Amino acid sequence: MGTSTKRLQDVQADIQLAVTKRDTHHIVNQDGGVTLLAVSKAQSAEKLREAYQAGQTKFGENYLQEALNKQTELVDLAIEWHFIGPIQSNKTQPIAQHFSWVHGVDRLKIAQRLNDARPAEMPPLQICLQVNISGEASKSGIAEDELSVLVKTVSALPKLKLRGLMAIPEPTDDEALQRQQFQRMRFLFNRLINEGYSLDTLSMGMSSDYKIAIEEGATIVRIGSAIFGARPAKITLEDSH
Repeated sequence: MGTSTKRLQDVQADIQLAVTKRDTHHIVNQDGGVTLLAVSKAQSAEKLREAYQAGQTKFGENYLQEALNKQTELVDLAIEWHFIGPIQSNKTQPIAQHFSWVHGVDRLKIAQRLNDARPAEMPPLQICLQVNISGEASKSGIAEDELSVLVKTVSALPKLKLRGLMAIPEPTDDEALQRQQFQRMRFLFNRLINEGYSLDTLSMGMSSDYKIAIEEGATIVRIGSAIFGARPAKITLEDSH
C-alpha cells in the first residue's frame, strides 16, 4: 500500500467520524453524505492513478494547463474533474469543455462565458459560487450582499447547473472562528433554499479544518496535503490565475 493510499483511507475514516458528530440540523442535503474531492494540483499523474486505484474518483485542479495534461495522461480512467481555482476570462472555454464542476465562480461575466462555451452535447456544467466569507481583500469570492443577484442570474443560464456555495475561510487555529465562518456559509445556503433555489452543495473545508467543516454542514471537502503530503515544487512554468 502506497503512502497516499494510506492517507486517503485515513481521511475517509475521519470524514465518516465527523459525519457521526454532526447535529442533524446541520445537514443541508437530502442524503446527508459528504464527498471527498482530492485536490491534486502539482501532483503527478502517477499519484492520481494510485489514488484512483484506491477508490478516489473525484479530483480538483487549480492550474488549467497542468490539469489538461493530466486529463490526457489519465484518459483511460473515469475521473470526475473539478476546477477549483480563480478563473481568468481567457480560460473559460477550455474549462467549460474539459471539466464537470467549477468551484469558485464569483462574477457574472465568468458564468456567462462558461455557459456560452459549454458544448451543447455535454451535460450542464455544475457550478458553486464562491463567497468571500471572511471579507479578505486579497481573496476571491463575492461579497454576501451581492450574492442574491448573482444566484438569480446564474440560475437562469441554461448550460450551467447551480449546485451551491463554496468558500475558503480565513486560515486560523481558532476553532471558534472556524466554526463561525462555516456556520455563516450554512446560513447563506439555507437562506437561498428558503428563497426557492434548489441547491444541495456546500463546498468548504480543507486539510486543516475539514472535520469542523463537516460538522457544520459541508457536503464537499477539498483535501490535498492530507492525502498527498506537501505539494512538490512546480518544475514547469504554469499559467497564473
